Amino acid sequence: MTLSQIPTPLATLIARTQALDGGRRKGALHGGVVTQLRNLIVTGVLAPGAKLNEREICEQLAVSRTPVREAIKTLIQDGLLRALPNQSAVVAELDLDHVTALIDVVTTIEGLAGELAARNISEEAIAEIGLLHYRMRLHHARDELPGYFEANTAFHRKIVEIAANPVLLWVWDLLALRVDRARYSSNLWPTRWMMAIEEHQGILDALSARDSARAGEALRQHVRNGLSGLVAALSGEQPEPPQKRPDDDPVG
Repeated sequence: MTLSQIPTPLATLIARTQALDGGRRKGALHGGVVTQLRNLIVTGVLAPGAKLNEREICEQLAVSRTPVREAIKTLIQDGLLRALPNQSAVVAELDLDHVTALIDVVTTIEGLAGELAARNISEEAIAEIGLLHYRMRLHHARDELPGYFEANTAFHRKIVEIAANPVLLWVWDLLALRVDRARYSSNLWPTRWMMAIEEHQGILDALSARDSARAGEALRQHVRNGLSGLVAALSGEQPEPPQKRPDDDPVG
């Protein structure tokens, strides 16, 4: 399987270099390469500490070195890559202190978003979130982590949108890539994946009841729980090892 054949798990990462127009405009080409590499890093296909081979990437994406080098610069700015003194780059490691700090910030952001959203959520918005929850349950039952993760990201962002606070949404979008990477790593453990399904139901129930306090606390606890496995792994503890979810595991 080549880089360009890796399935994308995020709605924002589904553009493919093959979809670029025949003229291969510079801007579109650069964006396509950035998208591909972001996807590979977020999903762990390019593991933390992995050194990027420019020649290999160019060959597999059928592009010249210029858009690849521009994409690498962009991803260094995003914090997904780390520059080396010899001008090459490696995938940034998941740092315990950084992940812990990220949890503190995202817990606050999503908790506040839940509180605000519950105060003015419409029946239409509840139905939209309910549909995303259904999609997550369906992907979980089929053991389709990429599809689940796409719906999961949409679920969380929708709540922040409903909160109707543009600054809150701006900060959430600013952190989205780093949060997505951490969340994707955490959901590789099947027990955690099952718990996340149940927690999403609790969030949906609180929003449907217009219970601001409960919605905020449900989201804060969900963020803490969701990244606990990753924190344990980075701390040197022994979280449940990644494995396929048993076929008889109920959706719940």
